[in-house]
Amino acid sequence: MNVFITGGTGFIGGHLVRHLLARGDSVVIATRNPEKRKDEESVRYVSLEGNLTEHIEGCDVVVNLAGESLFGKRWTAAVKRRLYDSRIRTTRKLVDAMRKMDSKPALLLSASGVGYYGDCGSDKITEKRGAGNDFLAELCRDWEHAALEAEHIGIRVVNPRIGVALGTEGGALATMLPVFRAFLGGSIGSGEQYFPWIHADDLSRSFLHAMDDDSIDGPYNAASPNPVIMDDFSRALGDVLSRPSLFRVPEFGLNLVLGEAASMITTSLRVIPEKITEKGFRFNYEQVSEALRQLLQD
Repeated sequence: MNVFITGGTGFIGGHLVRHLLARGDSVVIATRNPEKRKDEESVRYVSLEGNLTEHIEGCDVVVNLAGESLFGKRWTAAVKRRLYDSRIRTTRKLVDAMRKMDSKPALLLSASGVGYYGDCGSDKITEKRGAGNDFLAELCRDWEHAALEAEHIGIRVVNPRIGVALGTEGGALATMLPVFRAFLGGSIGSGEQYFPWIHADDLSRSFLHAMDDDSIDGPYNAASPNPVIMDDFSRALGDVLSRPSLFRVPEFGLNLVLGEAASMITTSLRVIPEKITEKGFRFNYEQVSEALRQLLQD
Protein backbone atom coordinates (compact mmCIF):
# COMPACT_ATOMS: atom_id res chain seq x y z
CA MET A 1 0.00 0.00 0.00
CA ASN A 2 1.20 3.53 -0.78
CA VAL A 3 0.33 6.02 1.97
CA PHE A 4 0.56 9.83 1.88
CA ILE A 5 0.83 11.44 5.34
CA THR A 6 0.69 14.98 6.67
CA GLY A 7 2.03 15.31 10.20
CA GLY A 8 4.18 12.25 9.62
CA THR A 9 7.21 13.69 11.44
CA GLY A 10 5.34 14.27 14.71
CA PHE A 11 4.89 11.99 17.71
CA ILE A 12 1.75 10.19 16.50
CA GLY A 13 2.75 10.32 12.84
CA GLY A 14 6.17 8.85 13.58
CA HIS A 15 4.57 5.89 15.34
CA LEU A 16 2.27 5.29 12.39
CA VAL A 17 5.12 5.48 9.88
CA ARG A 18 7.04 2.79 11.78
CA HIS A 19 3.99 0.51 11.76
CA LEU A 20 3.43 1.07 8.04
CA LEU A 21 7.05 0.32 7.16
CA ALA A 22 7.05 -2.78 9.38
CA ARG A 23 4.30 -4.31 7.28
CA GLY A 24 5.89 -3.36 3.96
CA ASP A 25 3.98 -0.22 2.97
CA SER A 26 5.56 2.76 1.21
CA VAL A 27 5.17 6.25 2.67
CA VAL A 28 5.19 9.79 1.32
CA ILE A 29 5.49 12.38 4.12
CA ALA A 30 4.41 15.95 3.42
CA THR A 31 6.23 18.45 5.64
CA ARG A 32 6.90 22.19 5.61
CA ASN A 33 10.67 21.61 5.56
CA PRO A 34 11.40 18.56 3.38
CA GLU A 35 14.93 19.83 2.71
CA LYS A 36 15.79 19.02 6.34
CA ARG A 37 14.87 15.38 5.79
CA LYS A 38 16.62 12.69 3.81
CA ASP A 39 14.65 10.16 1.78
CA GLU A 40 14.98 6.61 3.04
CA GLU A 41 14.03 3.23 1.69
CA SER A 42 10.23 3.26 1.29
CA VAL A 43 9.99 6.84 2.68
CA ARG A 44 9.92 10.01 0.58
CA TYR A 45 9.61 13.59 1.84
CA VAL A 46 7.77 16.28 -0.11
CA SER A 47 6.71 19.86 0.55
CA LEU A 48 3.32 20.47 2.13
CA GLU A 49 3.32 23.77 0.25
CA GLY A 50 4.00 22.12 -3.12
CA ASN A 51 1.74 20.52 -5.72
CA LEU A 52 -0.20 18.10 -3.52
CA THR A 53 -2.11 16.60 -6.43
CA GLU A 54 1.20 15.52 -7.93
CA HIS A 55 2.56 14.25 -4.62
CA ILE A 56 -0.59 12.22 -3.81
CA GLU A 57 -0.65 10.62 -7.27
CA GLY A 58 -0.33 6.84 -6.97
CA CYS A 59 -1.20 6.74 -3.26
CA ASP A 60 -3.95 4.45 -1.98
CA VAL A 61 -4.52 6.26 1.31
CA VAL A 62 -4.13 9.83 2.56
CA VAL A 63 -3.59 10.25 6.31
CA ASN A 64 -4.05 13.77 7.65
CA LEU A 65 -2.46 14.36 11.07
CA ALA A 66 -1.30 17.95 10.50
CA GLY A 67 -2.04 20.62 13.08
CA GLU A 68 -0.22 23.00 15.40
CA SER A 69 0.17 21.65 18.93
CA LEU A 70 -2.65 22.56 21.30
CA PHE A 71 -0.48 22.29 24.41
CA GLY A 72 1.74 24.71 26.28
CA LYS A 73 0.22 28.06 25.35
CA ARG A 74 -2.69 30.32 26.15
CA TRP A 75 -5.37 30.27 23.49
CA THR A 76 -5.32 33.93 22.50
CA ALA A 77 -7.35 34.98 19.46
CA ALA A 78 -4.20 34.75 17.31
CA VAL A 79 -3.32 31.28 18.62
CA LYS A 80 -6.87 30.05 18.06
CA ARG A 81 -6.66 31.23 14.45
CA ARG A 82 -3.39 29.31 13.95
CA LEU A 83 -4.80 26.17 15.59
CA TYR A 84 -7.84 26.40 13.33
CA ASP A 85 -6.03 27.18 10.08
CA SER A 86 -3.33 24.52 10.57
CA ARG A 87 -6.08 21.90 10.71
CA ILE A 88 -9.05 23.05 8.67
CA ARG A 89 -7.20 24.88 5.89
CA THR A 90 -4.73 22.00 5.46
CA THR A 91 -7.61 19.51 5.29
CA ARG A 92 -9.45 21.59 2.70
CA LYS A 93 -6.24 21.85 0.70
CA LEU A 94 -5.90 18.06 0.66
CA VAL A 95 -9.50 17.56 -0.44
CA ASP A 96 -9.09 20.16 -3.20
CA ALA A 97 -5.92 18.40 -4.39
CA MET A 98 -7.68 15.02 -4.55
CA ARG A 99 -10.66 16.55 -6.35
CA LYS A 100 -8.36 17.30 -9.30
CA MET A 101 -7.15 13.71 -9.62
CA ASP A 102 -8.45 11.23 -12.17
CA SER A 103 -7.42 8.23 -10.05
CA LYS A 104 -8.19 9.18 -6.48
CA PRO A 105 -7.06 7.53 -3.22
CA ALA A 106 -9.60 5.14 -1.74
CA LEU A 107 -9.42 6.58 1.77
CA LEU A 108 -8.86 9.84 3.64
CA LEU A 109 -8.10 9.11 7.29
CA SER A 110 -8.23 12.56 8.87
CA ALA A 111 -7.60 13.10 12.56
CA SER A 112 -10.01 14.59 15.04
CA GLY A 113 -9.99 14.55 18.83
CA VAL A 114 -12.08 13.46 21.79
CA GLY A 115 -12.34 17.17 22.54
CA TYR A 116 -15.19 17.00 20.02
CA TYR A 117 -17.53 16.08 22.88
CA GLY A 118 -16.75 18.85 25.37
CA ASP A 119 -16.88 18.22 29.11
CA CYS A 120 -19.17 15.23 29.77
CA GLY A 121 -18.55 14.53 33.46
CA SER A 122 -18.93 10.83 34.28
CA ASP A 123 -21.17 9.99 31.30
CA LYS A 124 -19.94 7.15 29.08
CA ILE A 125 -19.36 8.63 25.64
CA THR A 126 -19.73 6.66 22.42
CA GLU A 127 -19.60 7.97 18.88
CA LYS A 128 -23.34 8.65 19.05
CA ARG A 129 -22.76 11.60 21.39
CA GLY A 130 -23.13 15.04 19.79
CA ALA A 131 -20.52 17.78 19.72
CA GLY A 132 -19.86 20.09 22.65
CA ASN A 133 -19.94 23.85 22.42
CA ASP A 134 -16.51 25.04 23.57
CA PHE A 135 -13.61 26.08 21.32
CA LEU A 136 -12.02 22.64 21.13
CA ALA A 137 -15.34 20.97 20.30
CA GLU A 138 -15.99 23.47 17.51
CA LEU A 139 -12.44 22.99 16.20
CA CYS A 140 -12.88 19.20 16.01
CA ARG A 141 -16.34 19.51 14.47
CA ASP A 142 -15.13 21.82 11.69
CA TRP A 143 -12.04 19.63 11.16
CA GLU A 144 -14.27 16.60 10.59
CA HIS A 145 -16.64 18.54 8.32
CA ALA A 146 -13.71 19.67 6.15
CA ALA A 147 -12.57 16.05 5.73
CA LEU A 148 -16.08 14.77 4.99
CA GLU A 149 -16.15 16.90 1.83
CA ALA A 150 -14.04 14.11 0.30
CA GLU A 151 -17.07 11.82 0.40
CA HIS A 152 -18.62 13.96 -2.34
CA ILE A 153 -15.80 12.92 -4.68
CA GLY A 154 -16.11 9.21 -3.91
CA ILE A 155 -13.48 8.86 -1.21
CA ARG A 156 -14.11 6.93 2.02
CA VAL A 157 -13.50 9.18 5.02
CA VAL A 158 -12.55 8.05 8.54
CA ASN A 159 -12.15 10.46 11.48
CA PRO A 160 -10.40 8.94 14.50
CA ARG A 161 -11.32 11.02 17.55
CA ILE A 162 -7.98 10.65 19.26
CA GLY A 163 -7.55 10.52 23.03
CA VAL A 164 -4.34 11.20 24.95
CA ALA A 165 -1.71 9.07 23.22
CA LEU A 166 0.83 7.60 25.64
CA GLY A 167 4.43 7.25 24.53
CA THR A 168 7.87 8.26 25.75
CA GLU A 169 8.79 10.18 22.59
CA GLY A 170 6.21 12.93 22.98
CA GLY A 171 2.76 13.94 24.16
CA ALA A 172 1.44 14.24 27.70
CA LEU A 173 3.38 11.34 29.23
CA ALA A 174 6.76 12.65 28.06
CA THR A 175 5.91 15.98 29.69
CA MET A 176 4.91 14.36 32.99
CA LEU A 177 7.88 11.99 33.33
CA PRO A 178 10.56 14.50 34.46
CA VAL A 179 8.22 15.84 37.14
CA PHE A 180 7.43 12.38 38.54
CA ARG A 181 11.07 11.28 38.36
CA ALA A 182 11.99 14.33 40.42
CA PHE A 183 9.54 13.18 43.16
CA LEU A 184 7.25 16.14 42.37
CA GLY A 185 4.47 14.25 40.59
CA GLY A 186 0.81 14.20 41.40
CA SER A 187 -2.68 14.69 40.10
CA ILE A 188 -4.06 17.63 38.13
CA GLY A 189 -7.21 19.63 38.74
CA SER A 190 -9.91 17.91 40.78
CA GLY A 191 -8.45 14.50 39.99
CA GLU A 192 -11.97 13.22 39.38
CA GLN A 193 -12.01 14.07 35.67
CA TYR A 194 -11.84 11.10 33.29
CA PHE A 195 -8.62 10.80 31.30
CA PRO A 196 -9.18 9.23 27.82
CA TRP A 197 -5.78 7.61 27.29
CA ILE A 198 -4.54 5.24 24.57
CA HIS A 199 -1.17 3.53 24.07
CA ALA A 200 0.49 5.04 20.99
CA ASP A 201 0.96 1.59 19.45
CA ASP A 202 -2.74 0.78 19.83
CA LEU A 203 -3.53 4.13 18.22
CA SER A 204 -1.40 3.31 15.17
CA ARG A 205 -2.87 -0.19 15.00
CA SER A 206 -6.37 1.28 15.04
CA PHE A 207 -5.40 3.46 12.06
CA LEU A 208 -4.21 0.38 10.17
CA HIS A 209 -7.41 -1.47 11.08
CA ALA A 210 -9.50 1.38 9.67
CA MET A 211 -7.37 1.46 6.52
CA ASP A 212 -7.82 -2.24 5.89
CA ASP A 213 -11.55 -2.53 6.69
CA ASP A 214 -13.57 -0.85 3.96
CA SER A 215 -16.73 -1.03 6.08
CA ILE A 216 -15.39 1.55 8.55
CA ASP A 217 -16.24 5.16 7.83
CA GLY A 218 -16.95 8.36 9.72
CA PRO A 219 -15.77 8.96 13.30
CA TYR A 220 -14.52 6.41 15.78
CA ASN A 221 -13.22 6.91 19.31
CA ALA A 222 -9.49 6.21 19.39
CA ALA A 223 -9.15 5.72 23.15
CA SER A 224 -8.74 2.81 25.54
CA PRO A 225 -11.89 0.89 26.53
CA ASN A 226 -10.93 1.61 30.16
CA PRO A 227 -10.58 5.34 30.78
CA VAL A 228 -9.49 6.25 34.31
CA ILE A 229 -9.86 9.34 36.45
CA MET A 230 -6.79 11.57 36.72
CA ASP A 231 -6.10 10.57 40.34
CA ASP A 232 -5.88 6.90 39.30
CA PHE A 233 -3.68 7.69 36.31
CA SER A 234 -1.27 9.67 38.49
CA ARG A 235 -1.12 6.86 41.06
CA ALA A 236 -0.49 4.27 38.33
CA LEU A 237 2.33 6.36 36.87
CA GLY A 238 3.87 6.84 40.30
CA ASP A 239 3.68 3.10 41.01
CA VAL A 240 5.40 2.16 37.75
CA LEU A 241 8.17 4.69 38.40
CA SER A 242 8.40 3.79 42.12
CA ARG A 243 7.65 7.41 42.93
CA PRO A 244 4.97 8.94 45.15
CA SER A 245 2.03 10.83 43.69
CA LEU A 246 1.64 13.41 46.43
CA PHE A 247 1.26 16.80 44.85
CA ARG A 248 -1.71 18.33 43.10
CA VAL A 249 -1.87 21.13 40.53
CA PRO A 250 -5.10 22.95 41.40
CA GLU A 251 -7.55 23.89 38.67
CA PHE A 252 -7.41 27.58 39.53
CA GLY A 253 -3.63 27.51 39.03
CA LEU A 254 -3.99 25.95 35.61
CA ASN A 255 -6.61 28.51 34.66
CA LEU A 256 -4.33 31.30 35.83
CA VAL A 257 -1.42 30.08 33.69
CA LEU A 258 -3.21 28.64 30.65
CA GLY A 259 -6.61 30.33 30.62
CA GLU A 260 -9.08 28.55 28.35
CA ALA A 261 -6.37 26.06 27.28
CA ALA A 262 -6.52 24.53 30.78
CA SER A 263 -9.69 22.77 29.64
CA MET A 264 -7.43 20.34 27.74
CA ILE A 265 -6.45 18.92 31.15
CA THR A 266 -9.46 19.57 33.36
CA THR A 267 -12.24 18.41 31.02
CA SER A 268 -13.74 15.01 31.91
CA LEU A 269 -14.10 12.61 28.97
CA ARG A 270 -15.14 9.04 29.72
CA VAL A 271 -14.76 7.96 26.11
CA ILE A 272 -15.63 4.41 25.03
CA PRO A 273 -14.32 3.01 21.67
CA GLU A 274 -17.58 1.29 20.77
CA LYS A 275 -17.37 1.53 16.99
CA ILE A 276 -13.83 0.27 16.36
CA THR A 277 -14.24 -2.67 18.77
CA GLU A 278 -17.51 -3.65 17.09
CA LYS A 279 -15.46 -3.77 13.87
CA GLY A 280 -13.14 -6.37 15.37
CA PHE A 281 -10.29 -4.23 16.69
CA ARG A 282 -8.60 -5.56 19.83
CA PHE A 283 -6.45 -3.41 22.08
CA ASN A 284 -3.08 -4.75 23.18
CA TYR A 285 -3.14 -2.45 26.20
CA GLU A 286 -6.56 -2.23 27.87
CA GLN A 287 -5.38 -1.27 31.37
CA VAL A 288 -3.39 1.88 32.04
CA SER A 289 -1.02 0.08 34.42
CA GLU A 290 0.04 -2.43 31.75
CA ALA A 291 0.43 0.33 29.16
CA LEU A 292 2.68 2.37 31.47
CA ARG A 293 4.65 -0.71 32.50
CA GLN A 294 5.34 -1.61 28.87
CA LEU A 295 6.41 1.94 28.04
CA LEU A 296 8.57 2.55 31.10
CA GLN A 297 9.86 -0.83 32.32
CA ASP A 298 10.14 -3.21 29.34
